Amino acid sequence: MREPDPSSLGAGERLRRSFGADDAAWALGQAVLRRRAAAKFERADEMLFTRNGLEQATRRSVARWRAQRFADAGVTEVWDLGCGIGADAMAFLEAGLRVVAVDADPETAAVAAHNLALVAGAPGFSRTRSPDCLAAGLTYDVHVGLAEEQTPPPGAAIFLDPARRTARGRTWNVADFTPSWDFVLAQLSSDRFVCVKLGPGVPKEIIPYGVQAAWVSESHDVVEASLWNRLSEGPAVVALGAGGATTLARTGGRPGLDVRPLGRYLIEPDGAVIRAGLFEEIAPAHDLWLLDPHIAYLSSDEPLASPLATCFAVREVLDYDRRTLRRWVAEHGIGTLEIKKRGIDVDPAALRRELKPKGTASATLVLARTLEGTKAVVVERLSFLEPRPRSEAT
Repeated sequence: MREPDPSSLGAGERLRRSFGADDAAWALGQAVLRRRAAAKFERADEMLFTRNGLEQATRRSVARWRAQRFADAGVTEVWDLGCGIGADAMAFLEAGLRVVAVDADPETAAVAAHNLALVAGAPGFSRTRSPDCLAAGLTYDVHVGLAEEQTPPPGAAIFLDPARRTARGRTWNVADFTPSWDFVLAQLSSDRFVCVKLGPGVPKEIIPYGVQAAWVSESHDVVEASLWNRLSEGPAVVALGAGGATTLARTGGRPGLDVRPLGRYLIEPDGAVIRAGLFEEIAPAHDLWLLDPHIAYLSSDEPLASPLATCFAVREVLDYDRRTLRRWVAEHGIGTLEIKKRGIDVDPAALRRELKPKGTASATLVLARTLEGTKAVVVERLSFLEPRPRSEAT
């Protein structure tokens, strides 16, 4: 359907005249969802979606990274238990794996079947599991069912994305997870290759012992955490960017970072690094230190070029005093003002209005706790050619 504005009254009326009210509503809904999905999926205009499924779907870059991890581990068949609209299952297929995709909701499973057919080029949908589907040479199967009721064959890997939504919204109460958290833990403790997708805000106290917890970011936006039972245990970071994936894991034996006064450069770690707590692992050969023992701002006297952090050159250090800041903004003709902060009780938008920026110049202020007290640091963001992706102890 090619409508300039599929949500317009005119588009709806034309479709209702041609196809009837129910079909028109469905088609218009798909057109709206496809537009929303364009940022996530290259083939959004061919795919089908549900509203919740699109909201919860894995980004393509993340799904492809995950699928490659499965393939690199020697996995040949994966069961996606709770496949949603099939975003991860599509990536598994693209990586050359055989896929069984399962969802408890018939409509969602049918949507996944359509989307997987775009990759595989042939239908593979059944409402009940066909034991001979993969044996017959099909690369995938989609069916309706509960995760707990499935019986993957020996050697098959498992991917789980537990639903964490209740009538009150998203939750980290494991008693509300679907499938159950006990089922998830049982899979992680099995001898299969298992990955469990969770939100980036996963409480560390629910992460089981002996797994790798990987926080994933894309362009410094933390998008998920995932648990892996057959990779090096402990926290890990995956930063996805134009140059590929940079991975980082704790290698052990490194002392924590010192707390020292602000140096020539202020460094803001990637959000995934902050979640994983791997500050000292960003650049082992680099002399980095903390400005405050509890705040994730680092400093150095040498610039740091890393996909795992943003580096700022320190241009001036001001007292964190509103009159001082207002005077500085006026004297420098600052009209565009970026304010960054961490660990300080202030609303950057409200402070920006209070400072009344007016002029043609731009500036970035970082409000940071230091050994000399809270400071407003005038910084310049440095741009580097993105270093070649590296991988450590994954």
